Amino acid sequence: MGQFIDLTATDGFTFPAYVAEPSGQPKGAVVVVQEIFGVNSHIRAVADGYAAEGYLAVAPATFQRVKPGVELGYTEDDVKAGAALKAAVEALPAPGVQQDLQAAVDYASKAGKVGIVGYCWGGLLAWRAAAGLSGLSAAVPYYGGGSTTPAEIARQPKVPVLAHYAKEDQHISLESVEALKKAHPGVEVHVYDGHHGFNCDQRGAYNAEAAKLAKARTLAFFAKHLA
Repeated sequence: MGQFIDLTATDGFTFPAYVAEPSGQPKGAVVVVQEIFGVNSHIRAVADGYAAEGYLAVAPATFQRVKPGVELGYTEDDVKAGAALKAAVEALPAPGVQQDLQAAVDYASKAGKVGIVGYCWGGLLAWRAAAGLSGLSAAVPYYGGGSTTPAEIARQPKVPVLAHYAKEDQHISLESVEALKKAHPGVEVHVYDGHHGFNCDQRGAYNAEAAKLAKARTLAFFAKHLA
């Protein structure tokens, strides 16, 4: 359904983004932020799904600054490779990859109001985007690794946030999720049966029921804030 285009950040860095267009007039736009596995077939399918719901979907390649053309699967070796790439991006001087997300938001804004949704590491980036980017109207982080640490909880989102977490997530404790909820009573938080990565149908952690419910809530949230 979609195709890759090139976007340019404010520092002049050019990077690819997968863009999926809706069939009719877009009712807004959604920036889809990848996991640690690149803009792979799963993330492209997620973008296609938002396009099918009527949104212009833009999935920027957030590894491009450290390694181009990353498309990983979900094996143990892929997890190690993705974690190393994530660490390399996180070590970039500020604003790092946030300026690439800003470029994606700016491009997406041609379709109207812009929301951002991110998965895994992308969930963390979406949480940061809610606090630091301009031009957003809503943010939806899915099990953002690190998003419930004290340093991240200290961020103040500027737009409505809906956050999805999992009860059996070995990377994000329920205690830390409660700390986020306490610090940000305005953030809508849902916790699902299942593990980290429950939304991804290419992972062993996939939970179809939780994924369906989270997607329904996300679509309702975007319908409310991107209209």
